[in-house]
Amino acid sequence: MIKKIKTNKNGIISFRLSLNLLIPAIMSLFLIYSSPASAQLKIYVLTDLEGVSGVYKFAQTREKDTPLNIQACEYFMGDLAAVVRGLRDGGATEIVVLDGHGSQAVIPHLMEPGAKYITGKPRARTFGLDESFAGEVQFGAHAMMGTPDGVLNHTQSSRSENRYWYNGVESGELAQAAITAGYFGVPTILVTGDVAVCREATKFFGPNCITVAVKEGISREAAILYPFEETRKALYKGARKAIAAIPKCKPYILEVPIKARMEYLDLDPGLPKPKLITKEWTIPDALHLFD
Repeated sequence: MIKKIKTNKNGIISFRLSLNLLIPAIMSLFLIYSSPASAQLKIYVLTDLEGVSGVYKFAQTREKDTPLNIQACEYFMGDLAAVVRGLRDGGATEIVVLDGHGSQAVIPHLMEPGAKYITGKPRARTFGLDESFAGEVQFGAHAMMGTPDGVLNHTQSSRSENRYWYNGVESGELAQAAITAGYFGVPTILVTGDVAVCREATKFFGPNCITVAVKEGISREAAILYPFEETRKALYKGARKAIAAIPKCKPYILEVPIKARMEYLDLDPGLPKPKLITKEWTIPDALHLFD
């Protein structure tokens, strides 16, 4: 209702609206423009197994469906559930999870509601990722090959001890995934794993990328583990914080063509001992990183 009408000295009519009319009008506008329908926020979650709570030896990650591996995958699902809840509560309207561990780790009956889960092979390494995503999460990540305090550190293969350089910079799986996401203009907004991979994330992506450490490495297969109740609270909080950090995070983009170098051990049993092999080549763009 109109509270008061009056005419000023220039003959122009002015009026004041009562608060019981003005406040509901403002609130209606707020709800319209802040509703999920008007601003979709899609998050892509790339997962691995080595960087989850309670995992610290290769016997948990290499052989599929052994008792140790099944238990590690259960740890994985518990950590992942905390991240999915945090992303949703932070404002994500759609979450796509890609099961990125080589032997796969998703346990369907333990999937947290509020996300879509991609698992199984064969499929493309970047399946489902495109320009529509606001950010990428690298969940359960591990440090690059040769990191002294990196729990289960490796790059692609832990057996042949692969190492990679792109444009002269040694890079692990963390950077590799970010390079691909960067092709689509998608920044890495959250990295979870051990202290070493969190340090690596800050080096490559800067301080605005949120990191959550769930353990601390002593050596490749030894770690200081943190209680699950504590790590999952931290993962939830980190995921919520990552949504707020999106405007500050930038895609990780390399100058193209990319000059690549790789070192690995030839494990041919016919050799007297493993032989170190070096290869160099040029990559036209990030989508061909693994050709």
